[in-house]
Amino acid sequence: IHERIKDMDANGLLGSLCFPSFPQFCGQLFARTDDKDVALAMLQAYNDWHIDQWCASYPGRLLPLAIGPLWDVNLLAAEVRRVAAKGCRAISFSEAPYHLGLPSFHGGHWDPFFEACVENEVVVSMHIGSGSNMPITSKDAPVDVLITLPTLLSINAASDLIWGPTLRQFDGLRVALSEGGAGWVPSFLERVDRSYTNQTWTGQDFGDKLPSDVFREHILTCFIVDDVAMRVRDLVGIDNIAWECDYPHSDSTWPTSPETLMATFDRTGVTDRAEIDKISHGNALRWYGYDPFAVIPKDQATVGALKTLAPDVDTGVRTRAEFREMYAARN
Repeated sequence: IHERIKDMDANGLLGSLCFPSFPQFCGQLFARTDDKDVALAMLQAYNDWHIDQWCASYPGRLLPLAIGPLWDVNLLAAEVRRVAAKGCRAISFSEAPYHLGLPSFHGGHWDPFFEACVENEVVVSMHIGSGSNMPITSKDAPVDVLITLPTLLSINAASDLIWGPTLRQFDGLRVALSEGGAGWVPSFLERVDRSYTNQTWTGQDFGDKLPSDVFREHILTCFIVDDVAMRVRDLVGIDNIAWECDYPHSDSTWPTSPETLMATFDRTGVTDRAEIDKISHGNALRWYGYDPFAVIPKDQATVGALKTLAPDVDTGVRTRAEFREMYAARN
């Protein structure tokens, strides 16, 4: 945790929400464990460590993100309530539970879970790949194809959520689609609205709303670098876009994430301070009920102030040629 905070400081990044690696994005490891008593004990131990040690080590710097026992919806709802009592306002969940051998969003199976999330103001966070099923084309396609396609996972999840009963049934439910980008949203919303108004034979009923209205009431999209989304931000919804830096994956903009974001704003004509504040941090603070400034004075939370705290962090970046040479030597 200490090294991670140093890297956050070096990046000028105030807050971070950390998805799990060893248990997988939404706790798939424990869901596959045969002994479910052991699985539940391990899962709760992970959540307690994550909230009470990892995040609590640096107040104001980290947003706790719990995982839940996917194999039992009532245990899942109980875990939401348990971690919420500890101050955790986010839980990781699968964007495609059916790929994990679990029920989809369409049959009402997950209602006790969603009800607990609404009652405790807990955000359902769906990271791309949390269905343990990454999109790929042919068997001999290079890994670049797999890296290119994950946005489809967020589109699939948004489709399930929009056309299923969940969002219309639970007014206060908040869902964050992590790392799926936002440039696809205007086309998606245009399509679902047209489908709703044209395909009346499907029996969908949104009352006096359109599917796009429901999307903007419930779903937060997250991007790393997405010039298209910035150019059409009004069509996405200014209140439905949040920036992320994806540290420490290879898609990350570390160690110049704020500078990269500002360059994106400059390229795409985002000049309004209110819009910049919402996209860069305000929407995330509002969505997750996160208030770092209750702990850290704002003058100590700027990019410049944070970077002065980590003068010795190595922020050197290898060129593509240097990386290839290093990789070849290692293998």
